[in-house]
This record gives sequence, structure tokens and C-alpha cells, in this order.
Amino acid sequence: MRRKIAVAVAVPGLALALTACGALDGLQPGGGGQERQARSAQAEAAETGGEASRDGGTETAEPGDQASPDTRASAPVQQGTVIATRAAKAEGTELTADITGLKRQGRLITLSWTITNTGDTDWSMSSSMGDTPAYLGLTVAGVSLVDPANAKRYRVARTGEGSDTKCVCSAYENSIDAGEVATMYATYAAPPPDVQKINVEMPVLGVFTDVPIS
Repeated sequence: MRRKIAVAVAVPGLALALTACGALDGLQPGGGGQERQARSAQAEAAETGGEASRDGGTETAEPGDQASPDTRASAPVQQGTVIATRAAKAEGTELTADITGLKRQGRLITLSWTITNTGDTDWSMSSSMGDTPAYLGLTVAGVSLVDPANAKRYRVARTGEGSDTKCVCSAYENSIDAGEVATMYATYAAPPPDVQKINVEMPVLGVFTDVPIS
């Protein structure tokens, strides 16, 4: 049985919480480092630099700067070509992750990928790919982009505050059945135009290095 995927994309002109990142001290593949959250799509996409907060905290948007979940449209269509792939094992289950697109669209960039359960048992994902502290457990909000050349990390765009937080990304049920293919996506603030490749860091599944941006 296929998962029910919650779909959404950024709507031009609406402010989203797009994460840009400051310097990542001692950046290592797989995580770590300092970062900050930006609450304005225009400000964040225009300049992804700036100081990182020391506690990884979140800046608060001004009233009226949040996009209503009701205005979100359908998820972007997959490009279909596998541009990066990784095999992984989680709780004894064999998995394959295929990145099928990393497309820049103005000030945003959208990552598309699939996860195939190639094992003979179901994979209980739980909230392993989400961001539980941000009330985004059963989503892929934990997937981030890392620019090692400029020591910056980009987190999934999101709207709302507290328990009303929504990510501009896929949501999922808590497992992927044996033999099932789950299709997912996430939208971020775009890195500077001169960044042509970036690392994709996925909880559990690992790090895809030098993924080309189209």
C-alpha cells in the first residue's frame, strides 16, 4: 500500500520560513554545525549569509508574514531521472534512496526523491526523517542541504509557529511496506547562483555528495 503523502509548494509572494545558515564550525558529512532560521522568503533568498545563532534558534516572523496552509498547491512533478542514489539499512530493512531532481526556481530550490523498501519486511520510519522539536515529526523536515564550500546548511521551508508549524515538504505515515516506493519532496531557499552542486543530508539514509543543481 502506498503512503499518503501530504503535498505543498511555495506560493510566489507569500513569506515562508526558509532556512539559511551561517558558518558551520568543523563541518563534517552527516551533520553538526551552527545554523539559524530565517522567517522571510524575500530576505532569505536574497542573502543567505549572515551570522549563525549560537543556539540554533529561530527568529520570529512579524504578524501576517506566515503563508496559510490553505494556499498551498500540489507538489512539483518529479523530473524522473535518477541523479544520485544510496543504499542503506535501517532496523534490518534494505532501502534504496534515489534523488530524482534538485531544481532551482527563482529564490527557491526543490529536492525530489524516492525511497524504495527493497527488503522483505516493512520499515517503521516513525519520525526518523522529521523535525520533532518543531512539531514536524512525520514529515521529511529533517532532510537538509549542505554547502561545504561556503559552510552553510539549508533547512526545509516552513510556515506557522509552534504546533501550527507546517513544512513545504512531504508528510508520511509511519512505515514503508516491503517492496513499496515512496515519493517525496522538500523545498528550500535557493543557494547563490554560483553554487552548482550541493550535499543532501538525509537522516538514516546518509549523505549524498555533490548533487547537481538544475
